[in-house]
Amino acid sequence: MTSETLDPAKIEAEQIKSFRDFLYSYNKLSELCFVDCVWDFTSRTIRDQEDTCAVNCAEKFLKANQRISQRFQEFQVISNENAMAMAKKAG
Repeated sequence: MTSETLDPAKIEAEQIKSFRDFLYSYNKLSELCFVDCVWDFTSRTIRDQEDTCAVNCAEKFLKANQRISQRFQEFQVISNENAMAMAKKAG
């Protein structure tokens, strides 16, 4: 390992970026599900329909996000394999 990979400033910057990404996703999820599922502001309680809608919304969002991440990783592996093959042909 090089000293560059263990640079504390880079590690901290990556952790901050990861946390920002998490907060962005969390806020987006909260906003989307709230707008879609909470419609009765005449009561202090959350109705069963709203609760069920919010749970389904969150599950769907998280599953979609997970699937997109999986597909992106699969694409990255294929892209890296293609780049390695091209480098072998050229080199």
